[in-house]
Amino acid sequence: MSISPLDSAAMQQAADRQKTLVKPQGALGALEPLSVRLAGMLGRTDGMLERRAVVVFAADHGITAHHVSTVPQSVTAYMVGQFMSGNAAVNVIARQMGARVTVVDAGVNAELAYTTTEAAHFIGGKVAPGTADFTQGRAMSAEQARAALLLGAAAVDQEVGRGLDILIPGEMGIGNTTTASAIVAAITGQPVEQVTGRGTGVDDATLRRKVQVIETALQRHVPAGDDTLMKLGGFEIGAMAGAMLHAASKRIPVVVDGLICTAAALIAHQMNPDVRHYLIAGHVGAEPGHRIVLDYMGLEPLLALDLRLGEGTGALLALPLIEAAMRTLNEMGTLDLS
Repeated sequence: MSISPLDSAAMQQAADRQKTLVKPQGALGALEPLSVRLAGMLGRTDGMLERRAVVVFAADHGITAHHVSTVPQSVTAYMVGQFMSGNAAVNVIARQMGARVTVVDAGVNAELAYTTTEAAHFIGGKVAPGTADFTQGRAMSAEQARAALLLGAAAVDQEVGRGLDILIPGEMGIGNTTTASAIVAAITGQPVEQVTGRGTGVDDATLRRKVQVIETALQRHVPAGDDTLMKLGGFEIGAMAGAMLHAASKRIPVVVDGLICTAAALIAHQMNPDVRHYLIAGHVGAEPGHRIVLDYMGLEPLLALDLRLGEGTGALLALPLIEAAMRTLNEMGTLDLS
């Protein structure tokens, strides 16, 4: 998928305007380079990014057979119901931030029910009812990996049809911190114990088991850094990667959320490094692998709130800062010292 470079003329225009605003140069800190980057993404300096969408991709993971989470796999389907009814954290924060929420079944191990009204905000793209146990073989086939990537792209196209200025991919999938940590270890080469955290709040014994499960998988899939999505991924992670790549190809900024979303960004980056230019790190969370991936990709987070929920919540919370970057660039007065 072709991704254009950032628009250098728009970036120069934004940088030049920053020098004329009624403030000392650099006084707005990280907002100033962010506004320049956004101008490069959009190809213009006046984009207010008002049409906002969170797309929550949900899927189950075969790795849950190893009891790597505090909650059963059935919670994935339960949480999809909460997203659809507007009761989850992502819905609450999205309402505050003026963003719509779409839910995508990328591979939930259940038949999902929803009302006619809810159907307008739901995409039933189930690749399969969960991935395979990646300690025993590949998590998915090549065909399934491709289907997940295409599902993410199709979800972006649907949101573009509704009007889309900025995309927030979110996720839900019990066991996916184990999957994400495996991806991070495989691609970055960092030790498993350094990239693996407690996810849903597991105890010490379960954390040790998570580390052992991932190490077993990496030993099986040598080199695990090749075809990583197929070997270790999740359907929601593949769909998020596809969404990021497709959004970047359309010059749509993507705000990256927590560990699982950032692992998807790592998969997208593996497929096309140019995607990085269209990614904004919304926050750095409590999972240790999150900071490792952001550093690996050269992304500086806007917030650090010790979050570990996922769903797109941390990325949503960064939207006011992103909006402020563009509003200050466009709406502030300019110096006239004559």
